[in-house]
Amino acid sequence: MKDLTPSRDSLEPIEIASIDEIRSLQLERMKWSLRHAYENVPMYRSRFDEQGVHPDDLKTLADLANFPFTYKDDLRQNYPFGLFAVPREKIVRLHASSGTTGKPTVVGYTKNDIDMWASMVARSLRASGTKPGDVAHIAYGYGLFTGGLGAHYGAEKLGCTVVPVSGGMTERQVMLIQDFKPTTIMVTPSYMLNILEQFHKAGIDPRESSLEVGIFGAEPWTNSMREEIETAFDMHAVDIYGLSEILGPGVANECVETKDGLHIWEDNFYPEIIDPETGEVLPDGEMGELVFTTLTKEGLPIIRYRTRDLTRLMPGTARSMRRMEKVTGRSDDMIILRGVNVFPTQIEEQVLTLDTLAPYFQIELSKDGNMDAMKVLVEAAPNASSDDERAASAKTLSQKIKDTIGISVLTTVGEPGSVERSQGKARRVIDLRPKG
Repeated sequence: MKDLTPSRDSLEPIEIASIDEIRSLQLERMKWSLRHAYENVPMYRSRFDEQGVHPDDLKTLADLANFPFTYKDDLRQNYPFGLFAVPREKIVRLHASSGTTGKPTVVGYTKNDIDMWASMVARSLRASGTKPGDVAHIAYGYGLFTGGLGAHYGAEKLGCTVVPVSGGMTERQVMLIQDFKPTTIMVTPSYMLNILEQFHKAGIDPRESSLEVGIFGAEPWTNSMREEIETAFDMHAVDIYGLSEILGPGVANECVETKDGLHIWEDNFYPEIIDPETGEVLPDGEMGELVFTTLTKEGLPIIRYRTRDLTRLMPGTARSMRRMEKVTGRSDDMIILRGVNVFPTQIEEQVLTLDTLAPYFQIELSKDGNMDAMKVLVEAAPNASSDDERAASAKTLSQKIKDTIGISVLTTVGEPGSVERSQGKARRVIDLRPKG
């Protein structure tokens, strides 16, 4: 793979500032953000008052622990614009979640918010090894989902030539990669596997493509999948992190030269790790739930937002700002099966260890009497699809899951192409258990 390490003089001064400088800036900006939320958002004024805290009580960064959390349901209950801290006419763009379970969560951005967002994505692209003048193929979905437009504005801000493909139409994706010769692709990791599959169907060697770096986000993915993609395309695969409630893509990003966790852009976002059960703030290095406070957002300031993502904070390496460990699980997509905590990424890691299986899977949850049961649906690799080979693969995968995770599952290995393909975020878990 090509060395894509950005030059030191291309970095912003804050990226390599001292920790003291970063903490001083954070404290100044956090005081502003707390006051902005308190004075302009009725929910925050009410929450702060109920908890007996005031923005003036923040004397140190540690004092943030005294302020209340914000939850995803707060956005739903204040639908559509109840959490905005500026008049609606100052909001220049709205995004929203898909709203598959009731009302969507709505987020709004002022012009300054959009400029900051573009700058953070541009910084993330540069950290990934992308340079001004590169061609960036953006296969995140465009529209109310923040991925496509967030990536687009950042790539333009960096000075890239942007190919706004969006998701789907995989055959066309491969054609445009071949014809436009992008060096960077931004896409969900599960959909990148679909693109890889289409390369093979078209008889094109993916290692001969122009792609040098893939920037993958919007869903948890493992280092095993990183290795799979990097080997297949002979390119770097780096992780980008974001969520619409805080910004969208560009809250944190891996640096291509280290790939050792995602540097959080701490000049705009303050991270905490808490015990998901008690809410207690944990020291850096301990695993827990990630919480974010926005430091500069005007339209939708967010105080101590519980992301449900499980990770830990680590010191900076390639940049001064702290890193978060790669997120491979969320507290709300954890499956508890017969007393054992299981994350979909643990299943993915085992699937990827077998050359006889394609890198696609789904988990079906059902009831076997009074007990929860799990079925893992996978598919055979094209070169191992006979009945005997599929039976052997099923047995091997079930044993690997038993040995590493400690649960017994039924594994079904289908024909190549039998597992549902994702056009964006992968649907990993199908819950067939009776409700209520």
